[in-house]
Amino acid sequence: MSVSSSAETVETGRGGPRGGSAETSGLKKIVAASMAGTVVEWYEFFLYATAASLVFGTFFFPNAGTQLDGIIAAFLTYAVGFIARPIGGIVFGQIGDRLGRKHTLQVTIILVGVATFLMGCLPGYNTIGYWAPALLVALRFIQGFAVGGEWGGAVLLVAEHSPDKSRGFWSSWPQAAVPVGNLLATLVLLTMSWILPSDQFLGWGWRVAFWLSAIIVLIGYYIRTHVSEAPIFLEARAQVEAEKAISYGVGEVIRKYPKGILQAMGLRFAENILYYIIVSFSIVYLVTVHQYNTSQLLLALLIAHAVHFLVIPQVGRLSDRIGRKPVYLIGAVLGATWAFFAFPMFDTLNPVVIVLAITIGLCFHAFMYAGQPAIMSEMFPTRMRYSGVSLGYQVTSILAGSLAPIIATALLQQYKSWVPVAIYIVIACAITAFTVITLRETRGASLRDVDFADAKKHGLATAHRSV
Repeated sequence: MSVSSSAETVETGRGGPRGGSAETSGLKKIVAASMAGTVVEWYEFFLYATAASLVFGTFFFPNAGTQLDGIIAAFLTYAVGFIARPIGGIVFGQIGDRLGRKHTLQVTIILVGVATFLMGCLPGYNTIGYWAPALLVALRFIQGFAVGGEWGGAVLLVAEHSPDKSRGFWSSWPQAAVPVGNLLATLVLLTMSWILPSDQFLGWGWRVAFWLSAIIVLIGYYIRTHVSEAPIFLEARAQVEAEKAISYGVGEVIRKYPKGILQAMGLRFAENILYYIIVSFSIVYLVTVHQYNTSQLLLALLIAHAVHFLVIPQVGRLSDRIGRKPVYLIGAVLGATWAFFAFPMFDTLNPVVIVLAITIGLCFHAFMYAGQPAIMSEMFPTRMRYSGVSLGYQVTSILAGSLAPIIATALLQQYKSWVPVAIYIVIACAITAFTVITLRETRGASLRDVDFADAKKHGLATAHRSV
């Protein structure tokens, strides 16, 4: 399903675009621009995840001991990107709340592109010794820093342009761009693994995927130069400039909305852990426990990512119809069950069954992931929304996604079983389910009403309620 064909069914929201109108056409362009850049940045970010599982353990850490030790070392450098993400979220959140979403998105896509291209140029440990992993860590930090500012800007650019009644659907499209980026990364690595012998793929073939990022970065940057800021953001910025007592950004959101930040973190926790167990640790499990064929495994991920892309907008639409909370809660409950049937499915070594296990996991994940932009944007006022969603989303990545493959690999190494990994996922899903219960339902909420409530609460005279 395409953005264009789906747009005709969008309901009218207060002050938002109408289906088939010029405003809806403009919204399609905003969605396309947001997705284009997001595909580029997540292609590069997830390319590292796959390469860490398949290549980096031996290329940059040949003296780590066992195969699992090398993979754990590679995942530790992978985690550096997650540590950098909240720093990027704070810096770009402050800039985005003050200057705008568009400009930050142009900077982030260039930063992540340069870092990823240079990764493909790095010599290995056997050539320059410890400088190899050190330079890898430095570039990974830059990459994570840029991605940390990307997500908030991309989803808010769409969410703030969207009609109130269909914000869940529209703002889920940047989320759908994430599996597209992962799909492209997997496709490139799969192609290289098919056409090259194993020694050449491990020696230089993987570099091609990193170098190709230069082309798509230029395309994404060009598209992002042709978008405009949402009217509600321009109004909020004018309000901040007119009334000097009004503050914005990171410090303000921490002081005024600490509960919202914690709730955003709780929402993110299980979703982030489940995703990286599925797309990263599944590779580790199948390769190290069963010596499963790399090309077949990449093909399984390719199919699963394609299905994930198709499912996310439909779940976003569902959150507009029945509510944010029930959809998210379904995802948390289903996610808790996944490992208990997925790993026995992996153990069959049947390619079709393995594809099915990974695909089901990503479909469960979509029930949490699709509605995140809408629900998080409805939690914070415009003057500090970029900072609020970036903090909640990116800080959690340190505790969740960055550690998930490391913890899961260590559990597998220690207990020689997938059961502790399954229990780990259950605990994460329980935390997220509890968080969902504490939320108020925001389906159909007006962002102008959110701003009005914030202004009324903090005595801002220039607030306006939507009509």
